[in-house]
Amino acid sequence: MNSAWHRPTVAVITLENIKYNLRQVMNRLPEKTQAWAVVKANAYGHGAVEVARALQDDVAGFCLSNIDEAIELREAGITSPLLVLGVMPTESVLLALEYNIAVTVASQEWLDKLLASDSRFAGLKVHLKVDTGMGRIGFRDSREITLAVENLLEAGMVFSGIFTHFATADEKDNHQFQKQLHLFEEIVAKLPQQPTIVHASNSATAIWHEDTVFDAVRLGDILYGLNPSGTTLELPFELKPALGLTSELIHVKKVPIGATVGYGATYQTSAQEWIGTLPIGYADGLTRDMQGFRVLVDGQFCEIVGRVSMDQTTVRLPKYYPLGTRVTLLGSEGDRQISVQDWADYRGTINYEVTCLLSDRIARRYKD
Repeated sequence: MNSAWHRPTVAVITLENIKYNLRQVMNRLPEKTQAWAVVKANAYGHGAVEVARALQDDVAGFCLSNIDEAIELREAGITSPLLVLGVMPTESVLLALEYNIAVTVASQEWLDKLLASDSRFAGLKVHLKVDTGMGRIGFRDSREITLAVENLLEAGMVFSGIFTHFATADEKDNHQFQKQLHLFEEIVAKLPQQPTIVHASNSATAIWHEDTVFDAVRLGDILYGLNPSGTTLELPFELKPALGLTSELIHVKKVPIGATVGYGATYQTSAQEWIGTLPIGYADGLTRDMQGFRVLVDGQFCEIVGRVSMDQTTVRLPKYYPLGTRVTLLGSEGDRQISVQDWADYRGTINYEVTCLLSDRIARRYKD
């Protein structure tokens, strides 16, 4: 999808804030700890290529979800180590070898299928995934892991890493976290050969369990100024939001009492009202359930009235404003602010789902 550069709806990403957030985390961790920036899902909606270019001198590597995301970075000139966290089709592994991308091996069945092919995979960098309680992908038995290590080494592959993922590192109750941690420690201790790095820490683990980071941390949402726990746990340091979202009024009209607005006529005016229209809708990630939320116009909160449409959204204005008046959907005006967390709370979801759903149709502009 092409970005709509000739539309006034724009996301502005402040790259220096991402660097600042990285420093805030790493300053609390042992000096030898490697930082791997998670830029999957277009860097949580912030732009994977641009974020990677900004961080490539500050991190050990980048984590992606799939091979296509990784190839995008390579073709953009990113030479840093890349790790695909998800399981890729075995037919795509030769691409990983060609582009020097590390792959995740999560089961013996997958590895057997790979090794049964006629291709050769000498030099392929491999990270083994261990399922310690997340329940998605990964080995669950030490004996299977030992066999997998032996198989990949016999095939000339490089045992680059082993990792797991904590399900509850962002919650107050540490019982499940400790259970997963102990299981992972036992599995690592039984390895027939140690890999280059051992890593288990996502953003939440790096913040609230900094004594369990092993060799590297995988930092995702925290880089973008988002609290991984939402509002459950308080951050031990300041973060700076990386993304702002603005638009403009493209239509303003006074409507009479009793007029209806939007699909389903779900909003009816109780007096004469000024209604402004914005060129942003649910196709951009401003979902239909945002009716009743607010935007900032001239430093004042203005309610979203009527259902959010695919391409347009209507707001109730306190008075007439001329076409082209700036509207802030994420960010600050004066002493008032609308945050990603505000969106998430209103929608009953998590903050990084909000930014991930901001579609490519929204033009992204970058500043240092």
